[in-house]
Amino acid sequence: MLWTLHNRASEALRKDAWISDEHAIALYGAIDYEYRRSFGAPDSSHAVRSLAFDQAVRDWMAAYPGGPVIELGCGLETQFQRIDDGRVQWYCVDLPQALAVRERFLAPSARCRHIACSALDFSWMDQIAGTGPCFVSMQGLLMYFEPDQVAALLQTLLARFPGSTLMFDVIPRWFSRKTLRGLHKTPYYRLPPMPWGIDRHQIAPQLERWNLPLASLTLLPYRRLRGFPFALMPWLSHLPWLGHRLPGFVLLQGRPTAS
Repeated sequence: MLWTLHNRASEALRKDAWISDEHAIALYGAIDYEYRRSFGAPDSSHAVRSLAFDQAVRDWMAAYPGGPVIELGCGLETQFQRIDDGRVQWYCVDLPQALAVRERFLAPSARCRHIACSALDFSWMDQIAGTGPCFVSMQGLLMYFEPDQVAALLQTLLARFPGSTLMFDVIPRWFSRKTLRGLHKTPYYRLPPMPWGIDRHQIAPQLERWNLPLASLTLLPYRRLRGFPFALMPWLSHLPWLGHRLPGFVLLQGRPTAS
């Protein structure tokens, strides 16, 4: 939670910032923590990731005014605060411990409800109003699950909310393996294990094997990043061999009625 906040707020504080995020800046200043000691110099990765999700959710809200957006594993993300259109019904879902921290700084409201529950405990779905299409945002989440857990979650979401739009980010297999062996960001912070890694060319076949009722599937690269060699990623993503081994985003829409 603090690592992603460090990167997002640091980007928002720049004079040439790519993201506007006043709430992240406020959180960053309110939490007394040695960010650089744990996470090192900030980078643009998490801010760029948030921007990609923001655009997709904005497009969906324009098509489904007042519809429900479900943010799984919300942590200290401030997406609702950035893009609230005054009509959306927003649901923040996270573990009770995570929401307890979040609510010290970001209180729930009538249109931004908090549900203290694991994303893998599907009982949280009972608290979502209606059974029609919704947008499910899973930012920085699925890589922490086992593959069978990812499959069960996606299958259940599309069965429970037919015609919904789901978005998540993926890491390549090589990076997943590094985290499982033990990958330190700095001497003071070890990245959590990320069991689910998948290369870009494997995504569509894997979703087909999971028998998801899909109407569309779009794979999106990171559009831009700061600093060398990360700034090369948007161009490298077009190279067949290397591009398959870079992180990216998956945007999919379920069929209106599951079958």
